[in-house]
Amino acid sequence: MFLIKMLRICCFLIICLIPFKLIAQLNWQNVDSLYQPLPKSVHVFKTTDSLDGKPNIAYYVIADLKDKNLEFTTDTTFKRRFTPTQFYQKNDHPLVIVNGTFFSFETNQNLNVVIKEGKLLGYNIHSTAGRGKDTLTYRHPSGSAIGISKKRIADVAWIYTDSSFNIAQASQWSIPAFKDSIRHIPYKYFFQKTSVPQHRGFEKWKMKTAIGGGPVLLQKGEIRITNNEELKFGGNAINDKHPRTAMGYTSDNKLIILVVQGRFPGIAEGANLTQGAQMLKDLGCIEALNLDGGGSSCLLVNGKATIQPSDKNGQRSIPAVFLIQNKK
Repeated sequence: MFLIKMLRICCFLIICLIPFKLIAQLNWQNVDSLYQPLPKSVHVFKTTDSLDGKPNIAYYVIADLKDKNLEFTTDTTFKRRFTPTQFYQKNDHPLVIVNGTFFSFETNQNLNVVIKEGKLLGYNIHSTAGRGKDTLTYRHPSGSAIGISKKRIADVAWIYTDSSFNIAQASQWSIPAFKDSIRHIPYKYFFQKTSVPQHRGFEKWKMKTAIGGGPVLLQKGEIRITNNEELKFGGNAINDKHPRTAMGYTSDNKLIILVVQGRFPGIAEGANLTQGAQMLKDLGCIEALNLDGGGSSCLLVNGKATIQPSDKNGQRSIPAVFLIQNKK
C-alpha cells in the first residue's frame, strides 16, 4: 500500500511539473550594449532559454510609443524587393528595421496593408482562388494589421482595404471568412457577408502608420489565434516551428517587436504560433499580431543583426518593413 501511495504521489508531481515547465516564462537578458547608441526609451533583449526542451534564440525590442523623439513608420517598394539592410541604407540608417507583410514571390506585391504617413501604400488581398473541386469558387478572408495613430495609440484590428478608398476600414472583432464565386468583393458586399451578431461593423481606421500580417495572436491580453478566420496557414501549420516575426503593444503604451530564430537544428529551432503568442503575453502585450516569418524574419537595430536569417543566402529581399527612427 505504501508503494502504491508513493507511486500516486510521484505521478501527481510529474503531471503538475510538466505543464509548469512548458509554460514557464523565459529569462531575457538586456543586450543594449551591443546595439548602441540607443535612446533611453528603446531597449533590446535576448533569450537562449529552450522552448519545450528545444534550443531557442529570440530577441525583442521594446520602445515607448509616447516618446516624441521617435518616429514609428513604414517603407515599401513597387514591383521590387529590398533586403532589410538595403531598406536601412535607403531610410538614412533608422534605429530599428523589421520585416512585415506577406508577399508574392512572382509579383513582389504586398499581400497585406501598408500605411505610411496616413496613406495606403499596400492593400489586403481579400480573395484566394479555390482548389480541386472548388476551382470556380473563392475564399474571402479579412486581413489583420497593427497600426499607430497620430496620437501614438496602437491598435490591432481586422482590415478591409480597396484601392478606391483613401482610408482602411477596420473591425475590432475577428471576421469569419466566407466562400462564393465572386472574385473581387466590393466593400458593401463584404460587409454584408461577414455580418454576425457580435460584429459591430467596420469603422474608418485612421492610422498614421500600419503594417499587416496575420493571424492575430493576442486579444485583450489572452491568446486568441484567429487563423481559422484569416486563413493564413492550412491544416495544423500553426503548430509547426519556424522563424517568427511578431509585434504587439502593452497597456502602458510600449511597442514590442519579437523575432525568433529558426530552422537551425540543434541551435535554434524556431517557435510555433502559440509559443510566439505566449512570449508576447508574458512580456505584457494586450494585443499582438503575427507577421511574415520563415526566411523573411529579420530584425536590425542600428543596422546590426539580431537573429540569423534562415535563408542560405542571408537576408531575404522583402517589399515592406516597419521602422523606428530618431525624429529629425
